[in-house]
Amino acid sequence: SFADVFARQVQGLGRAGDALVAISTSGNSANVLRAVEAAKAMGIHTLGLLGRDGGKLGVLCDHSITVRHDVTARIQEAHLLIGHTLCGLIEAEMGLA
Repeated sequence: SFADVFARQVQGLGRAGDALVAISTSGNSANVLRAVEAAKAMGIHTLGLLGRDGGKLGVLCDHSITVRHDVTARIQEAHLLIGHTLCGLIEAEMGLA
C-alpha cells in the first residue's frame, strides 16, 4: 500500500548506521512516519525536516529541523533552502565541494 511505500524502501536499502532524512510539511504523513519507524527499528539515524509544530515526526525522529509556519508554500520553500544547505555542508565535509 502507499502507506508502506517508503518503509519498504528503507527495509530493502537501509543498513544500521545509515541516516534517513524524512521530509513532511505537516509532520504527520503516514507513509513518512512508517519509514521512520522502520529506520529506527533497523538502527538507522533519523532527521526530520518538518513544518508547522513538527507533528508526530517531531517526537519520533532522533533530530529535527522544524519550520514553524502555517503556510505550506513557505514551509516547502524553507525546506528547499535547508536541503541545499545540508547537501553543501555534507559535500564540503567529504571534500567534494
